[in-house]
Formats: sequence, C-alpha cells, structure tokens
Amino acid sequence: MSDLQVILCISLVIPLVSALGVLVFAKYPNIRDICGPIGGIISFIAAVKIASSIIQGDIVYISLWQIAPGISFSFNVTPLGAIFGLVASGLWILASIYTVGYMRGSGEKNQTRFAFYYAVAIHAAMAIAYSGNLLMLFIYYEILTFSTYPLVTHSQTEAAKNAGRLYMGILVSTSLLLFLPAVLWVWTISGTLDFRQGGILPSDFPVIYVPFLLAMFAFGIGKAALMPIHRWLPAAMVAPTPVSALLHAVAVVKAGVFSILTVTVYIFGIDFLNASGGAIWLAWVAAFTILASSIIAISKNDLKARLAYSTISQLSYIVLGASLATAAAVEGAALHIVMHATAKITLFFCAGAIYVNAHVKNISDLDGLGPKLPWVFIAFFLASLSIIGIPPMGGSWSKFLLMAGAVDAAMPAMLLVLAVSSLLNVYYLLEPVLRAFFKSAKKDIHVEKHVLTIIPPVITAAISLVLFFAVDWIMPLTNLMVVQ
Repeated sequence: MSDLQVILCISLVIPLVSALGVLVFAKYPNIRDICGPIGGIISFIAAVKIASSIIQGDIVYISLWQIAPGISFSFNVTPLGAIFGLVASGLWILASIYTVGYMRGSGEKNQTRFAFYYAVAIHAAMAIAYSGNLLMLFIYYEILTFSTYPLVTHSQTEAAKNAGRLYMGILVSTSLLLFLPAVLWVWTISGTLDFRQGGILPSDFPVIYVPFLLAMFAFGIGKAALMPIHRWLPAAMVAPTPVSALLHAVAVVKAGVFSILTVTVYIFGIDFLNASGGAIWLAWVAAFTILASSIIAISKNDLKARLAYSTISQLSYIVLGASLATAAAVEGAALHIVMHATAKITLFFCAGAIYVNAHVKNISDLDGLGPKLPWVFIAFFLASLSIIGIPPMGGSWSKFLLMAGAVDAAMPAMLLVLAVSSLLNVYYLLEPVLRAFFKSAKKDIHVEKHVLTIIPPVITAAISLVLFFAVDWIMPLTNLMVVQ
C-alpha cells in the first residue's frame, strides 16, 4: 500500500476512531470531548495532503473488492472530492470545539450519544467526498442520512420526533425512488459507475432522455433541498445548533449539492450537458428556489429559521452553476461549496452563541444586544457580507464566477436572479446586526460568556475573509474539474 493510500485510509477511518473514543471515554467528559477536535485535526492534515497530491497530478485511489462487473467498492479522489474533503474535515475541528461549549452551556442531555453520531456523520461525509463511483456515493449518502437522524431528534420532544419523521421520510423516499433508479440506469447504459473526467454516458445516449435522467438525480438527491422537496431542512431546526451547523455547512446539505455537481461533471460531463440543453429546466428550478426561499427568509422572526431558508437559497446557487454547465459556472459552484460552508457555519455558530449566552432566539429580541456580545455580532456581520457576495469576503469570488457562467451560457436572466437574490440577502442577513447595534434594548438581558461558543465563529468569520485573498489555493482544484 502506497503512502497516499495510507493517508486516504487515515482520512476515512479517523472519524470512526473518534466515534469509538467517544464511547470508550463516556465517563470522562473532558477526554470524550477532545476526541472530536483531535480527529478533525488529523483528518484535515490528511485532506490537505490528498488535495496537494491531486493538484500535482497524482492518483489517490484504493479498491477493496469487486462488487459486480464495472462496479467496485473503491475510493478515488476527484478534484471536486478533494475540495469537499477539505471543507468537511476542516470545519469539523471548529464544529467539535463549538459543540462542547454549546452542549455544556445549554445543559443538553445525552452528550455522549450526540458526539458519537456526530463523528459517524463526518465519516460518511468524508467517504462521500472520496467515493470512487456512484454506488459508493449512494451507499454513504444513505449512511449520512441515518447517522444524522439521532442528531435531528436529539431532544426527544414531540416537535423533534415529527421533524425526524419528515427528515427521514423525504430523504429516504427520494433516494430510493429516484436516486437509486438513476444509478441503475447509468450502469445499464454505460457498463460502469466510475467517475470519469468528461462523463461516462455513451455518446449515442438519446438527448431526449437527458432531462429525465437529470431530474431523477436532482430530486432524488433530496439533501440539495430544491423546492418542493426542501421542507425537511427548516423542520430540522428544532435540533441543537451544532446539528444545524452540521446540516447546513459541514456535511449534509453540502453532500447533497456536492453529489449533484459530481453527477454533472463526472457522469454527464459538462460539454455533453451543455450541448444537449437538458439542464436548462433545472436552471429555472434553481432560480425559483433561490428567490422564493429568500423571500420566505425575510418573513421569519426565528433566527435559525431565517438562516435555514437562506441555506435553501444558497444551495441552489450551486445547483444553478451545475445546470448552466459552463466551465466558469461549474468552478463557481465548486467554489461556493467552500465559501458558503465557512460563512454559513459562522452564522449558525453565532445563532447558537446568542441563544446559549443570552437565551434569545427571535430577531425582534436582538435590539441592543450588540455591545454585550460584540465579537459574535461582528462575526455574524462578516459572514453575512460573504453570503451577500461583497468584497473582500470569499463569497464574492464564487458569485462572480456564477455570473460569468451565466453569461457564457447565454442566460442573462440568471444575472438578474443573482442580483435580486443578493439584495434580498442584504435585507434578511443584515437586519439582526443592525438591530443589535443600532436599536435600543427593549429589556435588560443577562448575558453569559461561554468562550467555546464565541471563539469558533470568530475564527470561521476570519477564514471567510482570508479566503478572499487565498482563493488561489483552491482554484487549481476547480480548474482540474473542467479540464478535458
């Protein structure tokens, strides 16, 4: 086994080792709670090494056994997979630290169970990132669904149980009824499920079937939260805030849009998809989702609910980039996975910090709270600027490339969609900050200072700023995605 194969195994196994450590040290909370950060650091170092090797042209691949002709249980890191691996492992470090502060600060029960399933979910996300074929992607997509179910229902309230049923009902039904049949369809016509630069569909695949196959993937991958199969995401906000961060930034929804982008690039191939015109309908569905969810977000007073609909909108930016099927759009979509992840995890960290330290959930109750939690609201402000797409924040690069991709695809209407969406972002993301700093407090709110809930969002907000200047570190991977 080569050094790169060992590193690949380490990146996949370490989250499981971390999960086991959580169980072993269940009676020793301090040791138990350090398993996540240590696992995250090791996984991230491995992910950096893997990404560097991919940039240098190395093949990072391991095959364990043959399942059927053209299908193997294997991991083969693509440039896009390397990007997602960096996001999932890197944010796991801060998410696990934040989780300790949140769970202890809010006095949550069953913390061992929570930390165990959290680590298993990260393992599933890393396996999705490094999957070598569609079947592997599907298997770990399902594992991610089932491992996050106990997190969504963690509080065991009736609302949590209902949210869990909706979560499982939508995600499992869409994957079994649409995603899995699409995988089988690809296998029957291509003879393989392996990811390949330029796609694997045969050249004589009837163009008339392209929209139908794409629709099976787009709506079968329910974690991408396209309307009208998005309802599970806002419902899941009953879970503790660390779960929201996991759902919206680190693993779940990012696994959804990553899967759609993977299918676009490595199954259809962007040239084939562009020439067939089979993705135009999906661009309009994504555009509708972007605007409709943004409008709904404005109406939400609950901070986490507003951020949930913001996530639905931002995910469709990535789906839009995939459906435009131009080099700039696809690179912008891949870049948006990174930029949105760092900004959105910051926003949810801040929402949780506000709740744990000030016991406030509603935006209307944030008046005058800024001076009491200045670092939290500054972090919220910076992350909001990144989501909006204002320089010098990282999100401005991905939005610029998406706009360039819309021009290349001869769909100028999408420029208007992106512009209107950004204006709506300004309204619903900056209102909490303006209330906190520029409105007088309605009542005196006692504020605590749980440091582990404040430091992580400050760091992730700083990362969103650094990414604007360090985008060249990521672009070599996005460039490799579109090189034929």
